Amino acid sequence: MSFESFKLDGRVGQGLQAAGYEKATPIQAVAIPAILAGRDVIGTAPTGTGKTAAFVLPILHNLLAMKKQGGRRATRALIVTPTRELAEQIHTVINELGKFTSLRSATVYGGVGMQPQEKALQQGVEVIVACPGRLLDHLNRGNARLDQVEVLVIDEADRMLDMGFLPSIQQIMKQVPSQRQTLLFSATFDAAVEQLAAKSLRSPQRFSMGTDAPSSTVAHTLYPVPQHLKPGLLQRLLDEMTVHSILVFTRTKHRADRVTEKIKRAGYAASALHSNKSQSQRKQSMDQFRTGKIKVLVATDIAARGLDVSSISHVINFDIPDSATSYIHRIGRTGRAERLGDAFTLVTREDRDTIREIEKTLGTPIERKVLEGFDYREALEKNPVAFPQRQNHNRFRSLKTQYA
Repeated sequence: MSFESFKLDGRVGQGLQAAGYEKATPIQAVAIPAILAGRDVIGTAPTGTGKTAAFVLPILHNLLAMKKQGGRRATRALIVTPTRELAEQIHTVINELGKFTSLRSATVYGGVGMQPQEKALQQGVEVIVACPGRLLDHLNRGNARLDQVEVLVIDEADRMLDMGFLPSIQQIMKQVPSQRQTLLFSATFDAAVEQLAAKSLRSPQRFSMGTDAPSSTVAHTLYPVPQHLKPGLLQRLLDEMTVHSILVFTRTKHRADRVTEKIKRAGYAASALHSNKSQSQRKQSMDQFRTGKIKVLVATDIAARGLDVSSISHVINFDIPDSATSYIHRIGRTGRAERLGDAFTLVTREDRDTIREIEKTLGTPIERKVLEGFDYREALEKNPVAFPQRQNHNRFRSLKTQYA
């Protein structure tokens, strides 16, 4: 569908062209008309499908169509999101698509100083993109007012509830007008999200674009390996591929740091991204990853949602995620915008149940591979507990079948 069919404000259309947008994605095709019409919306869609633009475009159009006259700039749109990275990415999309408008946006999140945010809020912005905790800090200090908010966006609602933000969201909602438009986006829709939606939205239109399965542009592979051999196998996988932009997921922050150091010692430009890093460190890592200065980014699940780098060629799960849903979010970082991508997962025998859950979600078995030339034999002889010998002593033929 062409964006022209939405009859967006000409200035927003200029922003679309300048940003290189051509055709609306499925979630944009259904959500934009509903939001333009003022309807409350519940949207679910896979990552990489243009969800952010699906709400940013109609918000910019509506703010321009009902532009306030004179006086200080008032905050008329509030977008609440769980992580700093996602807040910055939404802010970037607003600035790109609103490039030819006079509308202003500001980000509000923790991990950085209050003063620059306070200054921006006091000068006045039409759009605030915020994480709940820091926004409440500013509200309590009188730096921000939400009494003129016309549209509230709750983005990644399930993730925010998982992170314990429900009380903060409820406090924020008390400070925005009851007569408003509310847009809720969530990758999953469990009972907690359903309850939040029931209390927050009025007769919403619901759009679901198949969030239970990843894009068909992603190829999946499992690499069975004992835990202690994972670092060596990861390095060999990197050696075997053309390294462009690779995202590696680990289960813990400490492991992310250790894996990053090993990759760097092997000669690869790499950095770690997790919650123990300062905001300036996280921003620097993301900027360097986007520009290609860093080829490998090692992250915990803080980066599994909202990390929008279209050039990621591979996602490697150094540790398997804890659920099929988390797997979908992780591997959704590659194969974006109809590009091809690969998802490699290093698995141990203890991961069998999670593998079955993932394969059930995908609707198909995942190919198991043993990396040719990697020395599994020496490791098995030194660590017989890792892969118990079968009666026929054929260790390598059984290596893949142990994960079936």
